[in-house]
Amino acid sequence: MDPRYAIRDTGSIFSPALIFYKDIIRHNIRRMVERAGGPSRLRPHCKTHKTREIVRLQLDAGVTKHKCATIAEAEMLADAGVTDVLVAYPLVGPNCGRLARLVHKFPRTSFAALADHAVGIRQLSEALASAGQRAAILLDIDVGQHRTGIAPGDAAVALYEQIARSPGLTPGGLHVYDGHNHQESVAERAAAARPFLDQVMTLRDMLTKKGLPVPRLVLGGTPTFPVYADVPGANIELSPGTCVLNDHGYGTKFRDLNDMQPAALLLTRVISRPTPTRVTFDLGYKAVASDPPAGKRLVLWDVPAHETVLQNEEHLVIECAEAERFQPGDVAFALPTHICPTSALHKQVYVVENGRVAEMWDVIARDRMLTI
Repeated sequence: MDPRYAIRDTGSIFSPALIFYKDIIRHNIRRMVERAGGPSRLRPHCKTHKTREIVRLQLDAGVTKHKCATIAEAEMLADAGVTDVLVAYPLVGPNCGRLARLVHKFPRTSFAALADHAVGIRQLSEALASAGQRAAILLDIDVGQHRTGIAPGDAAVALYEQIARSPGLTPGGLHVYDGHNHQESVAERAAAARPFLDQVMTLRDMLTKKGLPVPRLVLGGTPTFPVYADVPGANIELSPGTCVLNDHGYGTKFRDLNDMQPAALLLTRVISRPTPTRVTFDLGYKAVASDPPAGKRLVLWDVPAHETVLQNEEHLVIECAEAERFQPGDVAFALPTHICPTSALHKQVYVVENGRVAEMWDVIARDRMLTI
């Protein structure tokens, strides 16, 4: 195994465990800043790690604007000292009132959220105005994923105008997430992004000609981060998230991002040798994200050629010709394929620095509610 990931004493680590490597996290943050062209162009997404400590490492690197998906994540960011928070999610129903309470509780933090429909805009306006609060609302633009958002055009202009005239709301700009752009070649990703980026810029120009402020364009995620890093403009904000920890899925598919290294591993132990050719680890899908297909959820490091034959809630079973090498209690490390939902499965993470467990961090924003 790469010596950077070695841990001198694993005896105090309960398995299965999620391990964060602090020095590699710092390295990845530095590379994010360098590739963006400076910290002011970044608005990293915290949904990957959900920890105050990584937020503070980003603040130390000069990254002051942050992005999240839940009210709990927004509260975690504000509590960690972030002064500019975007909830990149269309808030509706009671969550609109929670946003108003968040704005009240953290007066030193500027909060923003997304909207893509007249009803959502009205609900946000009613909740904020009735509480005597105000927040910026970004129009969520659909550029092909068809998950949320509205296509660029006249209807988008009308919604932005509604935001501008709604009590309690301030026009906050445009949010453009192209999660469907997963081409392995960065050149192909750039070619796919170019046509809809032109449409977004045309929409921005239509809005500014009407006298409506468009203070920011929040663009992309980790895969298209290198593409939008080349887009000029002081109001362009880039939103990588996964690359702060990285994982097997992104690390193998997007070679242009390999300067950002895996900073999170799973520690597991052998719990059984049920047959001469089988080894069972305590690494079920309650410890690693199950959205990749079975057998593709992780990569076991330093385990000879093997096949995953079974994974249940608490068990990972492999077939291995060299199974006799393993005894109950033996430690192995695994790289998760998808780190974001893997983080949410762990209440705490072990933090390794200089080859030793130095800290424990709470994955506090894995919860749906903190105090608000």
